[in-house]
Amino acid sequence: MEKKKMELLAPAGDLEKLKTAVIYGADAVYFGGEAFSLRAGADNFSQEEMREGIRFAHDHGVKCYMTINIFPHNEDVLPIQEYLLRIRNLGVDAFLVSDPGMFDILKEVMADAEVHLSTQANMTNWRTGLFWARMGVKRMVLARELTLTEISEIRQHLPEDIELEAFVHGAMCISYSGRCLLSNFMTGRDSNRGMCAHPCRWKYALMEEKRPGEYYPVEEDDRGTYIMNSGDLCMIEHIADMDRAGISSLKIEGRMKSVFYVATTVGAYRKAIDDYYDGRPFDRSLLEEVSKVSHRKFTTGFFYNKPSGEDQDYLTSDYVREYAFAGKVLSYDENSGMATVEQRNKMVIGDEIEVFGPGAPFFKQKIEVMLDENGEPISSAPHAQQIVKIKMDQPAGENYLIRKKKTDKVMK
Repeated sequence: MEKKKMELLAPAGDLEKLKTAVIYGADAVYFGGEAFSLRAGADNFSQEEMREGIRFAHDHGVKCYMTINIFPHNEDVLPIQEYLLRIRNLGVDAFLVSDPGMFDILKEVMADAEVHLSTQANMTNWRTGLFWARMGVKRMVLARELTLTEISEIRQHLPEDIELEAFVHGAMCISYSGRCLLSNFMTGRDSNRGMCAHPCRWKYALMEEKRPGEYYPVEEDDRGTYIMNSGDLCMIEHIADMDRAGISSLKIEGRMKSVFYVATTVGAYRKAIDDYYDGRPFDRSLLEEVSKVSHRKFTTGFFYNKPSGEDQDYLTSDYVREYAFAGKVLSYDENSGMATVEQRNKMVIGDEIEVFGPGAPFFKQKIEVMLDENGEPISSAPHAQQIVKIKMDQPAGENYLIRKKKTDKVMK
């Protein structure tokens, strides 16, 4: 069997993010419906939005995978069946499941549905892979706790037509394959049913019963108290190693993150993958590019070795945010060089901005001419989603994005 090019799989937390991922070069997107997904905090999709999003993706040759990967309780069983009956004709290319019962329900409702095993099922060995392959699963999303050596061995033992998918970028969960009870215990929000409150990122202290209000830091060493605060995964410079390990799909985490995040990370990984297959060396500017969206310090996770204290941030759970998402280009007039922009963060005359688009390198310029919707000059665009016109130094088409560097680099 001829080896296929690795797929770039992007998060789609809502319809705008889905379209952005498609436009910026994703081969496939994954999303959740209004229920039964492990990212209930994302905006997610109504049935009509799913229909529109799937149509848009398919028109661009992009596949759509739907997550139904909660661990259901008894009261979820009938609603799941009813929900799947309502969406079975929408054209979803594959469904991600974690739970055998969910798998069983899906196959009863849609016998021909393609099923992908979610990372929440923590598939960590080839015998488990063979079991799921016999059950009819076509793709395994690998547990994040695997090394590339282990993944290579799993690949060697599975049938050739079984695909392996792995996360390559985004937030890491401190709990084994995301199976966490901390959120449920502390907030009543069950992470295994899509409602994680991320208490692993909180700052903890010790208090003695008879000394209320006297807090003592919980420290592993002298670096601080964020003892469960993992760095973010980033494998953009290791595409070749992922390919050699036999991975079929490279997955970016982030359904709850912004359009700016989706465009930037998808665009960067698209170039890294294409460069690899075209025989070009890794472009180190891509590391800087993915650093321009909110992130924690980067790690390679478990791929090369067991993570150490260097892969944790003991000082803060805050994101690094060096750039702000300033605006989205709605249209561009080649004759006047004016771009119609929907504001996403305040812009003022004199700001230095970076403008980038799908498959295009960014360019820098200063905002020297800015007009309101009536064509009147303005010095500032302070209102959320305000429509303005900005004179561009270079062409900037529809769906180009504008970012600007911030003076305060770290924010909550």
